[in-house]
Amino acid sequence: MDYEKTFAPVARLEAIRILLAFAASKGFKLQQMVVKSGFLNGFIKEEVYVRQPPGFESARFPDRVYKLRKALYGLKQAPRAWYARLKRFLLKSGFVMGSVDKTLFLLSRGSDTLIVQIYVDDIIFGGSSHALVSSFAEQMS
Repeated sequence: MDYEKTFAPVARLEAIRILLAFAASKGFKLQQMVVKSGFLNGFIKEEVYVRQPPGFESARFPDRVYKLRKALYGLKQAPRAWYARLKRFLLKSGFVMGSVDKTLFLLSRGSDTLIVQIYVDDIIFGGSSHALVSSFAEQMS
């Protein structure tokens, strides 16, 4: 894989505009959240090694490196790993991913709908049920 380029799940501006227009037409209240340390929660498949950070060198093994199991900020794989973990969580929770926009997820519970739009580590969400929206906000915090 080419790790010279970064990957981040970014909703197109048009998709966000459509979400805003749809939410306004349905009377949905939208909320926005930033997932703090989201990039630190993605699991990586590749073998990645890092030097010991200054001030945290092992006195016993100063020349050793660490093998990462999870992503770090600045790692080219971090946004992709975060998105993969979030996508897995949403799909397991019953969401359906948009067929055209892979950053849009929908959850239907009876006549209620919850819409989630991903923009890197920001999430815009809202729905027809306050309980559904509140439950999602609690799960994500």
